[in-house]
Amino acid sequence: MDQIQEKASKEVDIYRDTWVRFLGYANEVGEAFRALVPVSAVWATYAVATMYVSADAVDKGKKAAVEHGDNPGKTTKVAVAVVDTFVWQALASVAIPGFTINRVCAASLYLLGRTTRLPLSVRKWTTTAIGLSTIPFIIHPIDRFVLGSGLPAGLQPA
Repeated sequence: MDQIQEKASKEVDIYRDTWVRFLGYANEVGEAFRALVPVSAVWATYAVATMYVSADAVDKGKKAAVEHGDNPGKTTKVAVAVVDTFVWQALASVAIPGFTINRVCAASLYLLGRTTRLPLSVRKWTTTAIGLSTIPFIIHPIDRFVLGSGLPAGLQPA
């Protein structure tokens, strides 16, 4: 039993333990650049983040299928793993951070317009810099918030 736990703890989850994790935050970068790029470019970043979330959910479903072998209830357990991962990742990596950066950037552009005489192009670039600099500060609190939002212990992502 200890060897199995050791192997599981050493296994690297490419969707959570490597640079691939940052693909889930592509939409935050898109939101930060919203004032400077066409809306279609922002939506493309949401497509990247959604593909990341979907790939992670499929991966967790495959792992659940292997783990449960031919046991009864396998289909349900695989479905729960896929849906749980997709919902958690969609909230923690796409929806809540995207909304947060969108509002930070909108507020900063508005405030810069009301409180400074900077040219619009400077205000837009400043807003983008503020949005980009906000991303590292919101990732972990949002992950903790979503993780602590009442999921049963057996459904919480690793």
